[in-house]
Amino acid sequence: MKIYPVQPETSEYLQDESRLRGAADEIAFPETEEDVCALLASGTPVTLQGARTGITGGAVPQGGRILNLSKMNSIEEPENGLLTVGPGTLLCDVHKKLEGTGLFFSPDPTEDTASLGGMAACNASGARSFKYGSMRRHIETLRVVFADGTAREIRRGEPVPPEVPLPAYRVPDVKSAAGYYVADEMDFLDLFIGAEGTLGIITELTLQLSAVPNAIWGLTAFLPSEKAALGFVQKLRKETAPAAIEFFDFNALNLLRKNPDLPKLAPEFHTAVYAEFHGTDDNVEAAVTEAAEMMADFGADPDAAWVAMESAELERMRLFRHALPEAINQLIAERKREYPELTKLGTDMSVPDDRLEEIMKLYRQGLEREKLEHVIFGHIGNNHVHVNILPRNPNEYERGKALYAEWAKQVVQMGGSVSAEHGIGKLKRDFLRIMFGDKGIEEMQNLKAYFDPVGLLNPGNLF
Repeated sequence: MKIYPVQPETSEYLQDESRLRGAADEIAFPETEEDVCALLASGTPVTLQGARTGITGGAVPQGGRILNLSKMNSIEEPENGLLTVGPGTLLCDVHKKLEGTGLFFSPDPTEDTASLGGMAACNASGARSFKYGSMRRHIETLRVVFADGTAREIRRGEPVPPEVPLPAYRVPDVKSAAGYYVADEMDFLDLFIGAEGTLGIITELTLQLSAVPNAIWGLTAFLPSEKAALGFVQKLRKETAPAAIEFFDFNALNLLRKNPDLPKLAPEFHTAVYAEFHGTDDNVEAAVTEAAEMMADFGADPDAAWVAMESAELERMRLFRHALPEAINQLIAERKREYPELTKLGTDMSVPDDRLEEIMKLYRQGLEREKLEHVIFGHIGNNHVHVNILPRNPNEYERGKALYAEWAKQVVQMGGSVSAEHGIGKLKRDFLRIMFGDKGIEEMQNLKAYFDPVGLLNPGNLF
């Protein structure tokens, strides 16, 4: 293993998908756990990196050394429903490994080139988390290197040592990837999932796999209004058992209409809801039939819905969803030519089930008041949509940031989370303080100091 100075040819490692840019003196690419232990012995602060697909700046260095784990990308053979991988292993490579085995790994963030270590670090999830849950539910074992250079294996079911100073707060009962996870009688393992690399360095993961369902069907319904779409979502959740429920607002559909490679969308389609069902042939077909019948109650034409039951058809539906972030990023890239400081402002917040209509109303009121261009889409099954504010100039950018902070306070008051799946990183630290307050942040800092008293691991993340 070599340590390289950061030169122009390695400058790409100074940023992640957030487009936040940092600085570092050197970069190392460890290949083994022993390499990681040795790198910590120097006492130099390290910023951990996997595939750098994160959008909160967590992998962006603030000086010191970059410790890029991309070469630790081993994948063992699946055994007894488990799969052991290195932290640099990509999700797409896990998918390839499991082809033909009858098993799959259910967490499905939009970016399938995400690394498994990074996914564990921010407790990633994706659309199918509505049925299967986030990364935390699917990790059986971790190997962790601590700041003092020691390493150990931590297994599911192992309790938190009594001397560990766990914070007194409790995380809200919603989809969340904000701050350190704390719960009654929690496993020690869960403390490191979602900790964003601030308590220890994950050097190996053993994943819990699921059996591939006998049948997977997708259904896209086109509703005449957002109110109708929200009513349809609520009924879907109560009366069927989807694996995923996704939402596309009017502006999202308009943006997708501009893509010549996607299926044509009729002009009367106002809002879309995609539901995916997993199970046996009989129960999945029955669920799709029931969903088609109920959509008519909300003004949707069942004959205009898209139904997919073959893998190629399902993949086309997923590409429809994945085309949105690409279109948004392209639009912002064009605007950055005139105003380089512009970025999109994408929310990542979730609320309890009974607050869905309320938070959507607040989003709409704020956007209308500020007259900001926007696109709303995402994991509405978990009451977790991404409001993407698309500023056209620096003034709109600042107004969008202020509106985002206003929403964060309202979400917290509703019992929600300021980050449902992307984590906090360096860009959303103020939101974490809104959620947990000064006392909660102090408790997190005390926990961090217990594991990392000198502050070597991922300085600047979380707080």
